[in-house]
Amino acid sequence: MSSIINFRGALAIFRNELMRMFRTIFGSILAPVITTSLYLVVFGAAMSEQVEATMDVSYGAFIVPGLLMLTLLSESTSNASFGIYMPKFTGAIYELLSAPVGVAETLIGFVGAAVVKSLILAAIILGTAALIVDYEIAHPIFALGYIILVAATFSLFGFIIGLWADGFEKLQVVPLLILMPLTFLGGTFYSIDVLPEPWRSVSLVNPVVYLVNGLRWTFLGSSDFPIAVSLGFTLAFLLLCVGIIAWIFKSGWRLRE
Repeated sequence: MSSIINFRGALAIFRNELMRMFRTIFGSILAPVITTSLYLVVFGAAMSEQVEATMDVSYGAFIVPGLLMLTLLSESTSNASFGIYMPKFTGAIYELLSAPVGVAETLIGFVGAAVVKSLILAAIILGTAALIVDYEIAHPIFALGYIILVAATFSLFGFIIGLWADGFEKLQVVPLLILMPLTFLGGTFYSIDVLPEPWRSVSLVNPVVYLVNGLRWTFLGSSDFPIAVSLGFTLAFLLLCVGIIAWIFKSGWRLRE
């Protein structure tokens, strides 16, 4: 019977996490949407004339996938990390560990809610972007699938950060000091093909470059790298995160301290 998933327990965690988003709607929804809209207005309007001469699409349409990826990475990671950290902070994690829910139910609840939040946010951002710039999605099915894959991967990554963190400061270290700079330097606002050497070669070490280009391919139909490279990297990181979480629950690291 232990192999049967307790869907009622998973749904209870999922519902509680999802409702937290609506209780803090400004920080969860409005703030990221406003920030992304400002990026579109400032960069799309101020830089379009200088950049579009060398591009096949409008600059606004070019940066939409990058800005969407910027939001996906930061929000998926932050939502999942905060979601699992709060039970640790309040001590409710012990009730969760003693409840009839396993790793699968816990991940469905916490990570599933973080993924749904990211998808809602992505839909709102794309709708808002359509009011500001004219863009098209060349491969909508692939775009949806890749957005879900990235949201799930970095929600798992955020879940690990939430288990690892022993203070509110550590929750912000990775999203603000690592993910944010890597995303800004990962081709969000430019193609790495325009970079001179050695900066182009240096950019190839940045893993976010492949994520941004994967999403950009689904929107524009072309990117700096084949979609298979981006997809392979994302799947590999997903499996790594699943393996780390399985080890954490098996060993009890950061759970029973």
